[in-house]
Amino acid sequence: MNTIAPSATDPTEPAASDAPPACVMSFNASDPSGAGGLAGDISTIAAMGAHALPVVTAIVMRDTAEVFESHEIEADTIVEQARSILEDVTISAWKVGFLGSAEGVAGVAEVLSDYPDVPLVAYLTSVSWLEEDDQQAYQDAYRELILPATEVLVGNQQTLVDFLLPEWEAERPPSARELAVAAGELGARYVLVTGITLPASRGAEAQVDNVLASPQGAITGEKFERFDATFLGAGETLAAALASLLASGQDLHLAVSEALSFLDQALDAGFRPGMGNVVPDRFFWALPEAEPGAEEEGLMGEPATDELPSAERGPRRIH
Repeated sequence: MNTIAPSATDPTEPAASDAPPACVMSFNASDPSGAGGLAGDISTIAAMGAHALPVVTAIVMRDTAEVFESHEIEADTIVEQARSILEDVTISAWKVGFLGSAEGVAGVAEVLSDYPDVPLVAYLTSVSWLEEDDQQAYQDAYRELILPATEVLVGNQQTLVDFLLPEWEAERPPSARELAVAAGELGARYVLVTGITLPASRGAEAQVDNVLASPQGAITGEKFERFDATFLGAGETLAAALASLLASGQDLHLAVSEALSFLDQALDAGFRPGMGNVVPDRFFWALPEAEPGAEEEGLMGEPATDELPSAERGPRRIH
């Protein structure tokens, strides 16, 4: 597999100019696992050569396996965080993750409305840990206030189906275009649908498809071999990488292709920091080349663990 380092700014190359990196504001929760939330966004945005402006919307109590609960940040506090830095710094893209509550959604939408020309990448995360009434209020606010400002809505196929087409009853799942039509009716211009399971052909590994679509049809995408490991923070990584590339001025279809390639390699280098899920390594490109025979030993001469996904990895796989 050819390693593709982030193109926004390659830290190993001399700077082409004195221009500062593009700035991406992320609205997201504090996630102590470091896999998703603001920690994941900051790592991804930095790895892509951009500068992160993190705004805390909630505090999530979780480990690498599951979410236990979350504590929202007051909407006024979210808005004040954002406006205090927006008065000082010019941003080139937004990235939206979990916004804490319906009131938090409204606060973020208030900020977004003042910058209609800045592209927004919204990652649709599952909010299954919220109480049912809170889930409904959050999703209703998200549909009404965030989607109209969204350039690209990113999400796993099933999460998008549950959110956009909850009454879907056909035996087959909706296509990326059908999801884009539903998102378009709510104001979003594009959807990037991940985790579309494809049937295995004879003699070949099962694959998953990842498709960027508009209401007019599919635009671009990548098919990867299915990886059986469960990842934490994969969708957040993809959305943050895409926002960073759009901030640097890349065209959408090229930005999607590069963001998917970045995610593929971050997952391929993923690691398991605890007893739960595998975390993407956003700085895979910064690691030194392995010495011959080094695969037989871990860091500091410790025996290599076969719990890491590298023991099973092949090229270009994404969950």
